[in-house]
Amino acid sequence: MKEKVEAVLAKIRPRLEADGGGIELVDIVDGVVKVRLQGACQGCMGARMTLKMGVERIMKEEIPEVKSVEAV
Repeated sequence: MKEKVEAVLAKIRPRLEADGGGIELVDIVDGVVKVRLQGACQGCMGARMTLKMGVERIMKEEIPEVKSVEAV
């Protein structure tokens, strides 16, 4: 599953980098993907929306075993 998650993050990463941000996989526990937001994404007011409406939505579409995506 880690390889699948990394592949999805590789698709998402350019969008975040275009705005000066980034994302790093930290861990996967029982279908919960834990990520660390980087760059401009840290402390951004829209980071939670980006995480849930963007990253989590895409992750669940491509990997049905993913239950949620959380920032750590």
